[in-house]
Amino acid sequence: MTDLVPLRRALLSVSDKTGLIDFARSLDARGVELLSTGGTAKALREAGLSVRDVADVTGFPEMMDGRVKTLHPKVHGGLLALRDNEEHLAAMKTHQIDAIDLLVVNLYPFEETVAKGADYDTCVENIDIGGPAMIRAAAKNHGFVTTIVDVQDYDALLAELNANDDTTTMGFRQKMAQIAYARTAAYDAAVSTWMAGAIGAATPRRLAFAGTLKQTLRYGENSHQGAAFYTDGSNRPGVATARQLQGKELSYNNINDTDAAFELVAEFDPAETAAVAIIKHANPCGVAKGATLAEAYQKAFDCDRTSAFGGIVALNQPLDLETAQKITEIFTEVVIAPGASDEAIAAFAAKKNLRLLLTDALPDTRAPLTAFKQVAGGLLVQDKDVGYIGLDDLKVVTKKAPTPEQMDDLLFAWKVAKHVKSNAIVYVRDHATVGVGAGQMSRVDSANVAAAKAERMAAELGLPESLAKGSAVASDAFFPFPDGLLEAAAAGATCVIQPGGSMRDNEVIAAADEAGLAMVFTGMRHFRH
Repeated sequence: MTDLVPLRRALLSVSDKTGLIDFARSLDARGVELLSTGGTAKALREAGLSVRDVADVTGFPEMMDGRVKTLHPKVHGGLLALRDNEEHLAAMKTHQIDAIDLLVVNLYPFEETVAKGADYDTCVENIDIGGPAMIRAAAKNHGFVTTIVDVQDYDALLAELNANDDTTTMGFRQKMAQIAYARTAAYDAAVSTWMAGAIGAATPRRLAFAGTLKQTLRYGENSHQGAAFYTDGSNRPGVATARQLQGKELSYNNINDTDAAFELVAEFDPAETAAVAIIKHANPCGVAKGATLAEAYQKAFDCDRTSAFGGIVALNQPLDLETAQKITEIFTEVVIAPGASDEAIAAFAAKKNLRLLLTDALPDTRAPLTAFKQVAGGLLVQDKDVGYIGLDDLKVVTKKAPTPEQMDDLLFAWKVAKHVKSNAIVYVRDHATVGVGAGQMSRVDSANVAAAKAERMAAELGLPESLAKGSAVASDAFFPFPDGLLEAAAAGATCVIQPGGSMRDNEVIAAADEAGLAMVFTGMRHFRH
């Protein structure tokens, strides 16, 4: 094994032909012999390049619709032979195997095929076999062979050759080998995950998943923690797929909070109403619907003006000028929206540190997803909470039934509570949160925290009574005792939405009746830890 290895012969076989011709011309100009297969060889010839077919090397034609073409000792021997091993060299001479110094392969577009919703047989046909086999062989022999699996590394290889007189260094080959193994691992993960879904294997014996680096972050939740941001290839509209129009790079906490904000605001159909969510530390500090985005933003802001400072703002409709002007009145970290007008973008331009992210669409909050959480020695895996409750799913359990207006606020509060860290209590009035209690160990404390916020904001707005007066209240899980419910009633709530299911439901219902509250059960809880 040596450090510098000259590049004399290359095998190119790619599905994605982006940049292929210019790259191959650069290799040809260096005197590198080009071997290739099928469509890649055709593209090279049409560009006027001299190329040798792999079929001529192996003595076997491509067969079985191209399924068998590179699975041959003359290919794998050329990739795997140790150039400093006399027995390997003798075997190469005996069997007329030529060394291959560079492998350039990108795989059949399996992930893209699945993303397009192709049928089972089409997906299977797009599982690459020869490509991964060659990649693993070449990467294993990185002491002598360079492996390129990503188009973005073409320039890196050419720069390496320029810097080292048409040779590659051990460090470079090691780096490319690691990238190669990560690619085949990600590919196999995509195949196994798809197949598990296709055959209904909800808990497969082995679970594989992979990501692609989008951004190396300055640090994680705290400055002493390293961090990076990876995409999963799902193309779900959100922070991972958004275009950033302005502002400095997103931080770890920005990304986490922006995701929370956009997933929440997507609960509200933009065809029905404008909606705005303001998030701080992954919890909503204000959420509202309105006739316009500007109205919705103002109502959300008025829920907790203090917490909104330095927060994340998510919109369910394209950002307009009036809303943009309101947002810029205070310091805001990130704004994420499905679009923005030119006037709104111009209004943000003066705020250089304000990040503006555009997604072109909202995520489908009812589409099934898998959620992961790391614990010591393992992973917790569950279905993402995409539970939905509509008007017909509610069960009135008190003597008094909610009015239609109260029902609207109850359902609004329920959607918000789904995105609040447990224990969660949410007060809502006129389609806007007026108090949010999050992450308390006691549901009573959450009710008190939310009520205190509603009272404080009323004083700040110069109102004579708490914003919680006449409100609807949502609890993400059942009230185990009447105490939390009575705290909400004392704060001014007039109606309640909760899952039900406590052993003391009858006591809670009796307490609600005595307090004159209307209450509905959902039969579904929304714990969010």
